[in-house]
Amino acid sequence: MSLAQWGPVASPEFEDLRQRALACTACRLAETRTTVVFGVGDPTARLMFVGEAPGKNEDLQGEPFVGAAGQLLDELLDEIGIQRSEVYIANVLKCRPPGNRDPRPDEIDSCKGFLREQIRLIAPEVVVTLGNFATKLLLRTDVGITRLRGRTYKWWLGATLIPTFHPAAALRGGERVREQMRHDFELVRAALEGGGEEPSPVPEPVQTQLELFG
Repeated sequence: MSLAQWGPVASPEFEDLRQRALACTACRLAETRTTVVFGVGDPTARLMFVGEAPGKNEDLQGEPFVGAAGQLLDELLDEIGIQRSEVYIANVLKCRPPGNRDPRPDEIDSCKGFLREQIRLIAPEVVVTLGNFATKLLLRTDVGITRLRGRTYKWWLGATLIPTFHPAAALRGGERVREQMRHDFELVRAALEGGGEEPSPVPEPVQTQLELFG
């Protein structure tokens, strides 16, 4: 399945956004990071993945999902006939939290504008959220990923949002979690092909600090 629209050429506005992110000092993570991990892939992609935050390998290399979790993501993509180079991958946070701790609300609040603009400029047809943090932020809900995954949601800018587990959770959870992720990736394939199930309504939003559009 080829997802290319007109080639991976970033617009001047997208490149300006990247440069601003690389120089960002808006939260405490600027003091401990090695590299800003802005995102990687085709800036005109039809399919975008949103994870939580960079880990150790990502912080060193400046690219999201480069370790074991990234290898699993590549395998799942390959199973539905998609190459990593055809999608765009980003995280909620662009800098690694020390010790891979959970992102804090003020860090997400400082960083979310970059993600919002990435999504707006890329304008993907399908957005896949990987894990709880990305899913709760983008769907504006406090419902957990276990209850939200396994279905599609009609989302911002006409996109379809599909939540699934973070690949790191599949590495810990074994084959059962991988099979659930495979089911979710089949939903991705169907959505890109213009088929699949009728999207579910987005959960009732909750008023929290973790709002992408707040």
